[in-house]
Amino acid sequence: MERPKFGELLAYARPGGTVHISEMFRLVRGTGHILDVLDVLHRDQVALRIHDGAFSAMDLTARHPRTGELLSTVKFMVQTLAAAGELQRELTYDGLRAAEDKGNKGGRRPAVPADKSDAVRTAYLEGRSIAALAREHGVSRGAIRTAVAGLLPEYTAADPGAPAPELPVVLDMPGKVADFLRNTDLEPAERATLDQGVTVRRGQGYTLRVSAVPAVHRGLLARCQPLDGSQDLPAVPAQRKARREYENRVSALTP
Repeated sequence: MERPKFGELLAYARPGGTVHISEMFRLVRGTGHILDVLDVLHRDQVALRIHDGAFSAMDLTARHPRTGELLSTVKFMVQTLAAAGELQRELTYDGLRAAEDKGNKGGRRPAVPADKSDAVRTAYLEGRSIAALAREHGVSRGAIRTAVAGLLPEYTAADPGAPAPELPVVLDMPGKVADFLRNTDLEPAERATLDQGVTVRRGQGYTLRVSAVPAVHRGLLARCQPLDGSQDLPAVPAQRKARREYENRVSALTP
């Protein structure tokens, strides 16, 4: 009865008005409060309309014509239903505590399971986009953003002492380099970067437009080192030129 918001409600209500609530326990918590609230509302000539639950079928305005008190039958039903609701809440609370003791967490299960969240976060740091991860795991982009929330720029910017994660950078990879890398043993993040690249035709050849963090670009550049030639594999001028062109683009990413 001393809750500030309840006092604001009573101050706002006018005689003849009606207070609408979804169900009784949005307004009160214990059985001892219900009758008090009904008395206060009746005193201020304010009606109460409950839309859901057992109380929605009851006429809470039925009072004795001489004393003005709630009818005994109404009191009995209100107290009985309130006690049942209180018992249900206690059982629910006990059930939640028992589940927490077993390591289970209440609420909706995350769209990205806990056993996959680490892999999603690692893939994001390696340059995978949120859209690509959402397609791969069959969930919404919002679910991926939730899984990598602590890694997003808007979250890390608030902590000036935390190192900012590298952001994906789009580079055009010469087609001859891309063809060589496709036949090379790559890390999963590197392979995914190639698979998600967009082919851009240029005359008789093409470039592969890829998006990845600088670390992945540098890793791919290291993989195509054999294109410069070796004792066992002579260099092909066109391939060497393509590799050096890609090297210049990757080197420009270094501050």
